[in-house]
Amino acid sequence: MTGSRRALYVETRIEAPLDEVWRLTQTPQLHSRWDLRFSRIAPEPAPPDAVGAADRPTRFRYERRIPFHTIHGSGVSLGERDGENGSRTSALVFSTSDPLSPLASGRGYWRYISMADGTTRFITGYDYEPFFGRIGALLDRLVTRRLVWWMTAWSFDRLRIWAETGTPPESWPLASVLAVWRSDRPRARRCQARPPRSARSHDPMANAPGSLAGLTES
Repeated sequence: MTGSRRALYVETRIEAPLDEVWRLTQTPQLHSRWDLRFSRIAPEPAPPDAVGAADRPTRFRYERRIPFHTIHGSGVSLGERDGENGSRTSALVFSTSDPLSPLASGRGYWRYISMADGTTRFITGYDYEPFFGRIGALLDRLVTRRLVWWMTAWSFDRLRIWAETGTPPESWPLASVLAVWRSDRPRARRCQARPPRSARSHDPMANAPGSLAGLTES
């Protein structure tokens, strides 16, 4: 977190086993179906001599289609399955040189926690740098950061519905936010915006997995 900028935090509880949440979020073709922030995610081929592919960083390219333009970017992710008490994490860094993207570069993580009742806590913490210097920083503080949080939380709830009911995310396009008579539609407000009460004064990035610190695109 830089200055007064607060890193984003989103948490949801999904009534599905951790393995299923992992599958829907770690498979690129499935990830881009529920996550409003991406239109397409394409992993880059691993080197022919790569070993231990499950434990090594994966490079990818992403697209976000907006009216009359497509934003292109790249990133690196690393998933880890051997966390404490069966938890898992996934670390990510990304960047784009497209000035039409409000996010220039960023880094964050996903955390998966299997609960005793069979549900899964799915958590993200991430931060990013906006484009356009001071003007971009001002817009970020007033508008962009709130919008990015909403997009993330709305997407998390769309994922929850998919994992719990099997309803494909395409059944809930962005326009469904206007279907106010549908109580079963995805809603960002179902997600938590801050860490648990005991940690609310802390930066969400303070709980990032150690793998994030050494993850770079270079």
